[in-house]
Amino acid sequence: MSEEPIAEPSADGPTDRSEPAPAPTSAPDTTGGAPTGAPEGGSREAGPEQDGPVSADAAMRSLQEGTAADDAERSDAQRAGAIADLIARRLNADASGTRIGTLALFNDTVSFGGGFNAGGERHPRGAPRGGGTVLPLAAAELADHTELFVHPEGYASALSALSERRLLVLTGPSGSGREATAVNLLAEALALGGADGGGVCHRLLDPVAVLAADWEPPVKDSGYLLAVEDGRAGARDFEGLPRRLPAVVAALRHHGCHLVLTGGQDLAVTVRADGTEAVAVHVLTPVDPLAVLERRVLGHGGAPSARAALRATLASGSVADTLREMPAARHAARLAADVRAGRDVVAAAAALRDPSDQVRTWFDRHRNPEAVAFALAAAVLEDSGYLTVAEAAVRLRAALAAPEPAPPDVRFRDRLGDEQQWIRLDADTSGPPRVRFRSPLLGQVVLIYAWTGLDGWREPLLSWLRRLLDHHDLEVRARAAVAAGILAWADHHYAVHRFLTTWAAADSWQLRQAAATALGVAGSREESTEAVWELLHGWARGGSSVRQRRLAGTAANTAGGLLGREAPARAVAVLHDALDRDDDWGTLPSVAWGGVHLVHRGRARELLDAYLDWSAPRDHSPMVVKSLSAFLFATGRPYEPVSGGPAEGVSGVPLLLSALPAHEERMAELWARALACGPLRDRALAALREWIDVHAERGGRPALEALNRLLWDVSRTSRPHRERLLWWLGAWAEDRERPSRNAALLRDALARTT
Repeated sequence: MSEEPIAEPSADGPTDRSEPAPAPTSAPDTTGGAPTGAPEGGSREAGPEQDGPVSADAAMRSLQEGTAADDAERSDAQRAGAIADLIARRLNADASGTRIGTLALFNDTVSFGGGFNAGGERHPRGAPRGGGTVLPLAAAELADHTELFVHPEGYASALSALSERRLLVLTGPSGSGREATAVNLLAEALALGGADGGGVCHRLLDPVAVLAADWEPPVKDSGYLLAVEDGRAGARDFEGLPRRLPAVVAALRHHGCHLVLTGGQDLAVTVRADGTEAVAVHVLTPVDPLAVLERRVLGHGGAPSARAALRATLASGSVADTLREMPAARHAARLAADVRAGRDVVAAAAALRDPSDQVRTWFDRHRNPEAVAFALAAAVLEDSGYLTVAEAAVRLRAALAAPEPAPPDVRFRDRLGDEQQWIRLDADTSGPPRVRFRSPLLGQVVLIYAWTGLDGWREPLLSWLRRLLDHHDLEVRARAAVAAGILAWADHHYAVHRFLTTWAAADSWQLRQAAATALGVAGSREESTEAVWELLHGWARGGSSVRQRRLAGTAANTAGGLLGREAPARAVAVLHDALDRDDDWGTLPSVAWGGVHLVHRGRARELLDAYLDWSAPRDHSPMVVKSLSAFLFATGRPYEPVSGGPAEGVSGVPLLLSALPAHEERMAELWARALACGPLRDRALAALREWIDVHAERGGRPALEALNRLLWDVSRTSRPHRERLLWWLGAWAEDRERPSRNAALLRDALARTT
């Protein structure tokens, strides 16, 4: 560029300028939330936050001066918002044909026909216990177990072991059909042995009695079923089985009897200990519940056409989905009974699948901190890797249990098929196995139930959740924030005053972002939407103290998120309330970022209309300058694709440039106003050159063509605008240090127009 003074046209005609063209404002490569570690209305150099209005200069510096740390945090905010959006959409989808009701759902009387009850271990009321008391299985119960039995994998080897060794330990998860399998094994073993007593099967009502020194089978030539209670306490009693095994087996042989012990994971661990090699153990592989249902409906035969019709009915009515989520054999038997009786099996499956019944039943059965901690960790971090969930569960367990002198021997994975049947580990080809609930709605019901029902654990649960918000893993932080929003569904008022307001006014940007995410999730449900919007408006209209400014900033951040995408008119109203604060410029950065978030959620039209409305006076009043400043800020935020993000654009190019053809008229007017506004002219020119030199290169020919049309539209608004654009395009094209090829092309194109 020549060192001689160059004439630049102004609104009143050409003027002399000897200063070089302003350097373009550097634009971060990412998007996100409000600045971290800096005052809401000032730069990092502005010093400690103070009450009272923040100056325009401080607010402008905060918008213009960014650091790598700021960019990383804002990128985190964008990705966290996308994750939260995906999770919230899944939570609000009626995936199972049922919805979570109000808090009263957990206070009503609940029928537990389904759920996660103990699988088949039924004990009649009033049955005596102790002293080796036995109870013969009734003919109807025996027939129910044997007539339509589906053999599990490895059944033949289990039968061989029982026939040869007289005693078999049969382990498997609750609901896997272990009692039915045990009864069939006993019946066949007795038949193979030619028992004279008719092969009667008995239930031993006092399991520990078998370990007594003088125990003998009460009835000869019979089979005995001994169900060990699930849990470590019940299994621990059988640690002495190896020592008693020879005497027990000898007594069984002497009386022509067989014995099957059934139990869960804890019994399996106990009989795998040192010295138990002599114990015959069979681990039961659960049978396909659809096979159980088909056998009970069609019997051992069944024409192919009948089988095909039954499968079609099960698939169309989501019955098959129910059995995949709840694979216990008893559920298949229950639905088969409905089919045979001509009842509405689809309605029965929906009732069985209701997550509220399942959760209430599970919590009634499992009260130990280890099981509850993993269930809650899975509910908060569902779809995360196993180690991430397990680590969080260990930390929560430590908060729920008494202090221990050494790290506990906790093995969550071993108990997933037993205590946590509603959770599965899904293999992931791109990484570690993922922890997921079998039903998409179970996780949120687990959280709400624990929050509303486990009163003594509410405080440690909230403290644990708060610590997750500081986790080094972005996905963990995002999911914890979503979980906080789910907790607000149970009691919005309590959540706002218990933790959400504290987080929203915190000095930590990360915590304020978590509050915004939680509020977006909380407001995504119809019952709480209005209350959340009212809260945001109240925060946005607050005073100018540090705390109130932070609340206003969080309100703006929330409005730019999930809620704003669904209700953009209300979102821009909150942004207006947060921006229109007389001489207080402290909320400008947060409002500007809230606008960027709206653009990245596909709401550019509504935001641009708002900026046009707020800057309509075209003067230098605070609201006009703030609005145009926020607009210019949005033009400089490059778009970075985020998995699940709602908007589409070109990576590295501001979304307002990629979407320019759809908003040409609005954009031209806002650019014209920014270029005509004295306090913002240099910023507007720097932003325009950034579009021409940097982003148009990334966007390719379509971006350059869109820019050509934009400059033509701006030049038509007034003669001074045309002269100013021609002058600056020429100056950039001839810049000795940074000559701009694109500026030369655009200048020539504009000069040819009339």
